Amino acid sequence: MGIFEDNFLLGAATAAHQVEGNNIHSDCWVMEQMDCSSFAEPSLNACDHYNRYEEDIRLLKDAGLNAYRFSVEWARIEPVCGQFDVAELDHYEAVVDFCIKSGIEPIITLHHFSSPAWLMEKGGWESEEVIEYFSRYCGYVIERLKDKVHYICTINEANMGIQIAELSKKYMEQLMSQAAAGNTEGSLQLGFNLEDMLTNQKKAAEENRKVFGVENPQSFISARTAEGDEIICKAHMAAKEMIKKINPEIKVGLTLSLFDIQILPGGEEKANEKWQMDFGHYLPYIKEDDFIGVQNYTRCVMGSDGEQQPGEGVKLTDSGYEFYPFALANVIRKVAASFKGEILITENGVATGDDRERITYIEEATNGVVGCIKEGIPVKAYLYWSLLDNFEWQKGYGIRFGLVAVDRENEGRRLPKPSLEFLGSLRGE
Repeated sequence: MGIFEDNFLLGAATAAHQVEGNNIHSDCWVMEQMDCSSFAEPSLNACDHYNRYEEDIRLLKDAGLNAYRFSVEWARIEPVCGQFDVAELDHYEAVVDFCIKSGIEPIITLHHFSSPAWLMEKGGWESEEVIEYFSRYCGYVIERLKDKVHYICTINEANMGIQIAELSKKYMEQLMSQAAAGNTEGSLQLGFNLEDMLTNQKKAAEENRKVFGVENPQSFISARTAEGDEIICKAHMAAKEMIKKINPEIKVGLTLSLFDIQILPGGEEKANEKWQMDFGHYLPYIKEDDFIGVQNYTRCVMGSDGEQQPGEGVKLTDSGYEFYPFALANVIRKVAASFKGEILITENGVATGDDRERITYIEEATNGVVGCIKEGIPVKAYLYWSLLDNFEWQKGYGIRFGLVAVDRENEGRRLPKPSLEFLGSLRGE
């Protein structure tokens, strides 16, 4: 069992929309309520983390952990374009302050998938305007937190939109050829109902016009164009510039969803294309960043005809992709070959109802991280996804990643799992 040094950042992560509850000004909240929604259920009160963050952070502390990655919700901070809510900024400062008081390093994400609903009317993440809007919001938040945080993730999984676009393309090709759909959902490290999103598109377009004023709102988790992908990169760079202007000592980076791409004979070209899409083409935009957030859950096996689906008898997680904790170390090594800043594991975890499997996954994954550190790779943090069983986007509440169960039938009572204590035991004295 690998043990981390005491100053290593070992903890867990959450995202605002998935745990806080009642994020009523966000695009995701609005989409959850629509008649043509692709969400299995609405988020509603989520885990009520907005009101219970002290209780949840104490669970981290009591387990022996020392880091917590969480996101600030843009839709709360700026519910109307150009109108900022000071009380909401006070709230997030209070969360940061409680982390510090508790001996927990706060690692802040400024955008984790959900956006203000008003942004959709202005073109969303396919509009150049978002660059200025996002930078302005980041400046507003960091001006308050500038002396309290050391690590800022600007954008969570900046590559998610192009991964969704690629999967959507493949799925449509399957439909056109009347091929079996197979396990398409296993190709995304996200709770995502692609089939539901692609049906009833005409009805959805009509409802979108009524709700957002546009037929096809460009949310962060919409299928992204190449132009939109570049806008994401520019938004990150603008945000980083703003943060560094306020406090150049803050370490800034973004996070990427990355697979351990393994190659079968004849799959070399397709494997290289996927790595370039997921990681390589971002290097010009992030090479000067202080760190990169690596987010990995499984591997991708690439053959001459493309990605191979897991074979019969292969163990799958509740999210539908392969149970493969060894992927993380392979991804770390590949990232470190071309990115020379610090590496933070900002997400790694497993969806399972069996906590014994979660412990096994954590043990194998963290053994790999310790091995990478011994090789001299500057890995500074491991943040398990997630602290709580939460709202897994379009999949709803049925999928459980958490170190802590949330009894939604009993006022959200917290039930720490053995995996929480196990993760805490990996910190050295």
